Amino acid sequence: MSQIPLPKYHQIYLVLREQLHEGRFAADGLPGELALMQQFGVARVTVRRALEQLAAEGLISRTPGRRTRPIGPVAGEAPTAPASERANLRGLLENLVTMGLHTSVKVLEVATITASSQVAEALQLQLGDPVQKAVRVRSTREGPLSHITTYVPDTIARRFGRRELSKKPILVLLEESGVKVGRAHQTISARLADNVLAQHLDVSVGSALLAVRRLIYDEAERPVQWLHGFYRPDRYTYEMQLSRVGSIDAKVWVSRDVSAKFN
Repeated sequence: MSQIPLPKYHQIYLVLREQLHEGRFAADGLPGELALMQQFGVARVTVRRALEQLAAEGLISRTPGRRTRPIGPVAGEAPTAPASERANLRGLLENLVTMGLHTSVKVLEVATITASSQVAEALQLQLGDPVQKAVRVRSTREGPLSHITTYVPDTIARRFGRRELSKKPILVLLEESGVKVGRAHQTISARLADNVLAQHLDVSVGSALLAVRRLIYDEAERPVQWLHGFYRPDRYTYEMQLSRVGSIDAKVWVSRDVSAKFN
C-alpha cells in the first residue's frame, strides 16, 4: 500500500522545526514569508500555516512588522556517550577512508571563517578563532550519497585547500598534516532534508536523511575536526557488531568491526 504524502505545509513545518532545534535561527530570526515561499516553492498560505503550527507549539514568536524569532529551547550538543557506546575507532576510520577512495567528491565551498559559539565549543577554541569550513558532496555511480560540512582549526587546515580536498579523504589530509588521530565521538540521528540538502542529494524536501556528527581528537585529546554529515539512507548503511562484556546481569555491549557501506 502506498503511503499518503504529507501535506506541503506540514513538510515545511517539520523542516523548520528541526532547524529551530539546531539553533539555525538563533542570531537573525527566521526568514520572512516571501523568502520561505521562494525557498520551498509554495504559496504564502502554505508558509503561514506552517508558521502558525510552530507558533502554536511555542517555538516561534510572530509579531506584525517584526522578524519572526525562535523562543524554543536552545540547541545543544548531545551528551557524551560512555566508552561502551563508542564505535571502534580503527574500524570506523578505515571504513571512512575506504569509502572516500571509492566515491567521487564535489567541493562546494572552502573558506576560512570565524568560529561560531558551537564550533568554538566543539573544537575547544575561542569564539571568533579562524577555522576552515569545507562543504562537499560525495557520490557513487548511482548519484549523490552524502552532504558533508567539516570544521578544522586553521592551524591545521592551512596545510590543505580545495585542490587537496577534491582528491583525498580529509582524514588522510589530517594525517599528512602531522595529526595523529586518537579517537572519535560520533552520534547518528535522523533529519529531514531542507531545500539545500534536497537539491544537492537529489531528494524531495522533507525526505528522511541519516544525520551524522563526528568529532575527531588527536592522541593528545585535542579536537582536530568537527563534521556534520547528511546521508541518503537508500545509498548508505552503517553497521556494527556488538559483543556483551561482563556477566549476564551487566548487559554491557561493546561495538566492534564498524562498517560504513554505500549501496
